[in-house]
Amino acid sequence: MRAYQVESFAGADGLRLEANRPDVVAGPGQILIKVKAGSLNYRDLMVVRGAYGSKTKSNVIPLSDGAGDVVAVGTGVTRFKVGDRVAGSFFQDWVAGGIHSRTMDSALGGALDGMLADYAALSEHGAVHIPAHLNYQEAACLPCAALTAWHALVDVGNLRAGQTVLVQGTGGVSLFALQFAKMMGASVILTSSSDAKLERAQALGADHLINYKTHPDWDKRVYGITGGAGVDVVVEVGGAGTLEKSIRSVRLGGTIGLIGVLTGPHQIDPMPILWKSIRLNGIFVGSVAMFEAMNKAISVAGLHPVIDRVFEFGQAADAYRHLESGAHFGKIVIDFGQ
Repeated sequence: MRAYQVESFAGADGLRLEANRPDVVAGPGQILIKVKAGSLNYRDLMVVRGAYGSKTKSNVIPLSDGAGDVVAVGTGVTRFKVGDRVAGSFFQDWVAGGIHSRTMDSALGGALDGMLADYAALSEHGAVHIPAHLNYQEAACLPCAALTAWHALVDVGNLRAGQTVLVQGTGGVSLFALQFAKMMGASVILTSSSDAKLERAQALGADHLINYKTHPDWDKRVYGITGGAGVDVVVEVGGAGTLEKSIRSVRLGGTIGLIGVLTGPHQIDPMPILWKSIRLNGIFVGSVAMFEAMNKAISVAGLHPVIDRVFEFGQAADAYRHLESGAHFGKIVIDFGQ
C-alpha cells in the first residue's frame, strides 16, 4: 500500500512516500479502513516539525483525520460491517466519560500510526459512522477540528440559544465553532486579521466582525457589542498571547475553551479568572461518545464543513506547506483518489 512516514522532523520536507509498504490487516477487535480522504490540523504540522513531544512514534505514519470504507473486520467486531462509511476517532482509547491517562497513548498520527496511508487498522471502538449527506472529503474534516469545537461549545460551554460566542480566526476549529453556534441559535463575534476572511465568515453567519490588527484592543469592542456584559463562551485558539483579552471579553461566570497555543508561551495573571469566576477548560479533541452525538446534530442540521482546498495524495507535502502558510480559510483536505 502507499503510505507516508515522517522520516525526519524537517516539516513537510521530512515526509517520505513509500509506494509499496506492507499492507495492514484487521486484528481482533479491529476494522480495516480503505482511506478515501484525510484532513490537516495544526497538530499534524507540529508532528512533522518534531514539536509534539516524546509520544510521537518513530517513523510514524502521520495524519490524525481520515474517512473511508470498512473493507474487513477482525474477530469479535460487532459495531461495524464491511461497506460501512466511517471516520476514525483521534483518540482510539477514549470511548466515553472523562479523559484518562491511557488516552494520550492512543492518538492517531502520533503515538499510533495515522491515516496518511491507503489502509488503516483501527479499534472498532475508535471509529464512528459518518453522516449520510457528507462525502468522504467532508467527513474527513470531522475527527479533530469539528469535535474540538463541539466539545468546547456543548460539553464544556453548555451553549444555549440566545447566548453569545467569541470565535478567534478562520481555521478549521474556528469555522466549525461558528457553524455550530449558529446552528444552536447563538450569536457569534468573530476576529481575524483579514477583512477578506471576515467577509467570508459573515457569509457563514457571523453576527459581528473584528479585525484585530485594525483594533488591537478587540476585547473592548467585544464588551461594547455585548453592552458591557461579555460573551458567554470563548473558543480560544491563540493561547497565552490572546488569553488575557479573552478573559476580559468573557462574562462573569462564563467559559473559555482553550484549544490552541498558536501564539506560544507567555505568563498570565490568574487573578481575573478568580474575580470573574471564569471556567477555563483545556479542550483536547473529544471522546467517541461526543463524536457520535455531534454527528447526529450535523445530520439533523444538514451541516457541511468549510473546505479551503483539496490536494491529491501525491501532493501531501504541499498540503502541509499550505497549512503552514496560514492562508487557508477552513479545512485543508487530501483526497486519496481511490
